[in-house]
Amino acid sequence: MGKVYAVGVGPGSPKYVTEIVKEILQKCDVVIGYKYTLKTIEDLTEGKEIYEITMKDQEETYQKILSKLGDRILVIPFTGDVNFSESEVVDRLIEIFDKVEIVPGISSIQVAASRAQVPVDKSKVITMHVTTSIEDKKLELQKALIDGFSVILVPRPWQKQPDKHFMPSEIAIYLREHGFDTVKMKVHVFEAITTENETSFVGTVKDLEGKEFSDLSVMVFNQKSLDSYMNYRWQWEN
Repeated sequence: MGKVYAVGVGPGSPKYVTEIVKEILQKCDVVIGYKYTLKTIEDLTEGKEIYEITMKDQEETYQKILSKLGDRILVIPFTGDVNFSESEVVDRLIEIFDKVEIVPGISSIQVAASRAQVPVDKSKVITMHVTTSIEDKKLELQKALIDGFSVILVPRPWQKQPDKHFMPSEIAIYLREHGFDTVKMKVHVFEAITTENETSFVGTVKDLEGKEFSDLSVMVFNQKSLDSYMNYRWQWEN
C-alpha cells in the first residue's frame, strides 16, 4: 500500500502551513479533508484527487480510498495540530490504514495563548471538542480555575443537541452555577483565528452569558501574573 500522512495545516491562514506539510502536499496524489481544512490549503492541492468529507460520510470515503490507494500517497489534513482534539479520527485512520505518519501543525490554542499573552507551559489546556462525555473535562476546568491556572479551552459546538452544546455562553452559566464569581474572571474568546475574519472578545466570564460565537472559537481564561527571571535573580547573584 502507498503512504498515508495525517498533517496539521494550522488554524486557518495559509501562512500558518509549515514548509514540511507543503512539501508533503506537493508530492501527494490524494487529499481527504473537511471543507474548512481544504479551503486553507486550496492553493497547494491543485491537480490532486480531492475528497471533501463530513462526519457522516468520512468512514465511507476512507474505505473507498483504502481499496484503491495502491502505491499512491494519501494526505488527510487537519485544522490546527493533528495531536490536539483529533485523536478520535486519527485512531480510526490507524485502524484503517495501519501505518499513518503524523506531522504536527500550529494549533489555534498556541495562537490564542500568544494573543492573550498567556504562557502555555503555565496553563491547563482543555478541549471539549469531542464526541464522548465531557463531564470529567468540566470538573477538570473547575479544578484548574480553583488552583489558579490560566486555561486555554476549545468549546464544543453541537447545535442539533442542546444538551451537548457547550459554547462560551453555556460555559459561563455552568461556572456561575458552580459557585464561581464570573464577574471577576477575565476571559478572551477568539473566533476564526489567523484568518481575515478573525474577531476577539475580551471581558469577564459573566459577559459571555447570552453571547453567540462561531464553531471556530477558542477561549482563554487569564489568571496569570508576571513572573520574570528577575524574581529568581538570587540564584546567580549570590
